[in-house]
Amino acid sequence: MSGRALVNHLVADGNWEVIGLSRRKPDFKTPARYLAVDLLKRSDVEALDLAGITHIFYAALQMQGNLFEEIAPNLAMLRHTVEAVERSSPGLRKVVLLEGAKYYGAHLGPYKTPAKESDPRQMPPNFYYDQEDYLLARSSGRGWSWTALRPSCICGFAVGNPMNMATVIAVYASLCKEMGLPLRYPGSTSAYSVLMEMTDAELLAKAMVWAAESDCCNGQGFNITNGDFNRWQNVWPRLAEFFNLPYAPPQRFPLTHFMSDKEPIWDAMIRKHNLQNYSFRDAASWQFGEAVFNLEYDVMSDTTKARRFGFHEAIDTEEMLLRQFAQFQEMGFIPS
Repeated sequence: MSGRALVNHLVADGNWEVIGLSRRKPDFKTPARYLAVDLLKRSDVEALDLAGITHIFYAALQMQGNLFEEIAPNLAMLRHTVEAVERSSPGLRKVVLLEGAKYYGAHLGPYKTPAKESDPRQMPPNFYYDQEDYLLARSSGRGWSWTALRPSCICGFAVGNPMNMATVIAVYASLCKEMGLPLRYPGSTSAYSVLMEMTDAELLAKAMVWAAESDCCNGQGFNITNGDFNRWQNVWPRLAEFFNLPYAPPQRFPLTHFMSDKEPIWDAMIRKHNLQNYSFRDAASWQFGEAVFNLEYDVMSDTTKARRFGFHEAIDTEEMLLRQFAQFQEMGFIPS
């Protein structure tokens, strides 16, 4: 999701020659050059033509069964990429690494908020720490530097993405409408009222380019969010209005389990509304949605540092969601 938004932003800018590395071929049209590779396989990465690279925007992620198991593959993919580019491109100037609110322990339970870049690290394991420490050590004495960006709950469009609340909400609301149900918040009443934040994938793409081009960002980490805070209890009625659905009070239920039999309905919707043929499994990550809908503590990042260093982009989160849902309808991902 982040890579897709970044590629589109760089191409639209017109001043970049863009090369995308991933296992899967992009499912969208782009003039960017695509190279198929498994970043876990060092020899495959080294075999690529990576001459002339000046910037690496690193957004790869390998999910594993537990936090300890995530360290080795995520560190290896970053190392393979950086060291292959180093050998082929002596003009490398910057590596921009995507991290997230997990850096502050948001995945562990209630934590200090608003989170600041100066906050001490949590007890490891946390592969973000390993990646950042690697970049710090590897860049020492070399001609390139790095910057780490820490978005929170990124929203945009991508299928098969394990963490995207925009597609979760869009598919959930579309199913409710197709089944003649009101739009109920499917999480806990406590989670309905806590403070939350999001990061627009397009805003994040702008931040990545800013970090890449700004020497003042060298060796720094920055929180990047939309710049506002909200509560689901404020957002949910507007979502119901957008999808032309009756609003109903929250009702907690096991979202992943309850969605396990809805694939036939989704497939019928694709035929009925002539939607793009995305599988139900790839359309939304219900496990992630269920986790976010039941976070019963504030998730807040302080973005003052980014503003002080020169990044001033901001967007209203409610307006972002409505814009993205309209885009999903226009592209035929969900019914109008």
